[in-house]
Amino acid sequence: MKNNPEHHHHHHGPKKQAENHVEAAKEHLGKKMLHGHEHAMHEDTGGHPPHDGHDHSGHGEHGHDHHRMMIVDFKKRFWFSLALSVPVIILSPMVQHILGFTLDVPYGMYIAFVLSSIIYFYGGWPFLTGLVEEVKKGAPGMMTLIGVAITVAYLYSTAIVFGLEGMDFFWELATLIVIMLLGHWIEMKSVLGASKALELLVSMMPAEAMLIKDGETVRVRIEDLQKGDLILVKPGEKVPADGVVEEGESHLNESMLTGESKPVKKTIDDKVIGGSINGNGALRVRVEFTGKESYLNKVIKLVQDAQKTKSDTQRLADRAAKWLTYIALFAGFGTLAVWLLLGQEFAFALERMVTVMVISCPHALGLAVPLVVAISTAVSANNGLLIRNRTAFENSRLITTVIFDKTGTLTQGSHEIAAVVTFDKSVDEREMLRLAAGVEQNSEHFIAQGILRRVKEEGIAVPPSQSFNYLPGKGLEGMVEGRDVKVVGPNYLKEFNIQVPASEAEEGVETVVYVLIDERPVGYITMRDQIREESAEAIRVLKANGIRNLLLTGDNERVAKSVSDKLQMDGYLANVLPHQKQEKVKELQNQGEFVAMTGDGVNDAPALAQADVGIAVGSGTDVAAETADIILVNSNPQDIASLILFGKATYRKMIQNLIWATGYNVIALPLAAGVLYNQGIMISPAVGAALMSLSTVIVAINAQLLRRQLKY
Repeated sequence: MKNNPEHHHHHHGPKKQAENHVEAAKEHLGKKMLHGHEHAMHEDTGGHPPHDGHDHSGHGEHGHDHHRMMIVDFKKRFWFSLALSVPVIILSPMVQHILGFTLDVPYGMYIAFVLSSIIYFYGGWPFLTGLVEEVKKGAPGMMTLIGVAITVAYLYSTAIVFGLEGMDFFWELATLIVIMLLGHWIEMKSVLGASKALELLVSMMPAEAMLIKDGETVRVRIEDLQKGDLILVKPGEKVPADGVVEEGESHLNESMLTGESKPVKKTIDDKVIGGSINGNGALRVRVEFTGKESYLNKVIKLVQDAQKTKSDTQRLADRAAKWLTYIALFAGFGTLAVWLLLGQEFAFALERMVTVMVISCPHALGLAVPLVVAISTAVSANNGLLIRNRTAFENSRLITTVIFDKTGTLTQGSHEIAAVVTFDKSVDEREMLRLAAGVEQNSEHFIAQGILRRVKEEGIAVPPSQSFNYLPGKGLEGMVEGRDVKVVGPNYLKEFNIQVPASEAEEGVETVVYVLIDERPVGYITMRDQIREESAEAIRVLKANGIRNLLLTGDNERVAKSVSDKLQMDGYLANVLPHQKQEKVKELQNQGEFVAMTGDGVNDAPALAQADVGIAVGSGTDVAAETADIILVNSNPQDIASLILFGKATYRKMIQNLIWATGYNVIALPLAAGVLYNQGIMISPAVGAALMSLSTVIVAINAQLLRRQLKY
């Protein structure tokens, strides 16, 4: 995922790349989570590209339309089968007997046979083809169960029409297929709902851009934009590509991309992200990344990949489905054998067998985990949490200790002025700042940046300076308005033995610089790395959930203690060099801790990789923080607490769904087998099918409830 702008000058241009990427994103969820439905329509490639090495997912609108077509197909089969089922049910001797009426229709049995045959082959076709696919792969599953159940019912009833003694159950076959089709239709619609959030991300890119060419603005398609193009973004428009502001000032709404709720101010040299919404100012933007290289596409790819990868919980669901299939087949044939041995009629024993097989289909199981995965990754992405590793995300429920890298995570990483103090009555604080800024405007140092930020905030005009000179390790000097101005550290004062009044600065925590005018000290400025407002709340939430929190920093003991105490943290590790961070994580793991490490993803890479859950913070537009399991787009420490709690909620939903999907079997299977037959309690195949579909719907609804869980 390294940025390689040269990509964009291939013959296809970014157009095909962008299209394919977007289509693949749209298609992925629809295709991935039908756990058996796809067998009915096409060969499943298991979420991976086919063997020829190409990803066939993005041919035009095929991807997502394919899923919609499948929904329409099931809907059609459902309504058609339902219409044919009505006469089949009315003609059924059993239904007539139950409802206490008699309808003597000439050749009624044969009419029921013809209609049931159409229902079996047309309505049951997705299940029959699914059965064949599963058997071919040697992986019997849901489709095998349904296919076997309807086939046994159909063949048995047909045999009765042509002479076998007994009562047919064409009506049960018909209702079973109708209910199964309805269950699938509802299930597929809920899967499509889960993919909506990803579609929303995809649809965020505008279709066109205003290209500035030779002073004229031309409307071009977004696919035709190249790196280096200059574009105009009018107020209220979406930014069409990632780039840098060359002219103008505005506030951009990036909430859908980064989770940052407040509009972000953008001015010259600031980066803008494609898909964000421009506020009230017009901007001229130089395009940096388009197509696949764009931030939005990287986010989509990360979300897609996260939804593709199977987590441990999902593997558990797959194993459960397989075992339930074997149990169902065994229980089905076992029921048949037992009733025959007990002397019951073959028709009764066969009906029990069919019912057992129908009920034990753990159909909801196929939906239980993937649906939660889809929703959790999409909701997370909309809140600026990008999940790269599903298992690590689920494991966030096990975290016992969170290690925070200090700079840029708990603190803002930018030194802000804490105090401006003057010794000399002839120079006030504002004047001293103005003169200091005159010298500092020539430097890139964090002290200079902090002073210039403050001057800008206060609306002080920065005076020009001459004869600028850098004093290595000591400070800066220059001529400002004919005066010799120096901004220096304590080392300079020591070297030249310059006496100054004692400073009130908190030693070791604050950085102090002195301002000298014509070699005379006039005052000092203190700076400190400001603690983020959200840090205290993040620590409080973690503590409330029984999770230890430690500060890790390369700074001295004093700074570490100051931040740790202020936030009431559980402890700190100071003077830690980048290469030692990994060791510290290992030490904690050896003590039996389940460790989450949060860092900026660059110098913390080894520690992030070592941690049980690595969280890269403040990756901003570089979403390719390769070593992290989870990326927080905003450097907001509160997101870390939210992430852990959301991980717990996601896992809970998965387990709830697995219980819902399989638990009803414990009660329904014995009843279907006829354990309470002597007490007059029996379940018919149609009721069995209805129960099974109900569990599927409950699982789908339960997964949707997860959307409310991400606390912000």
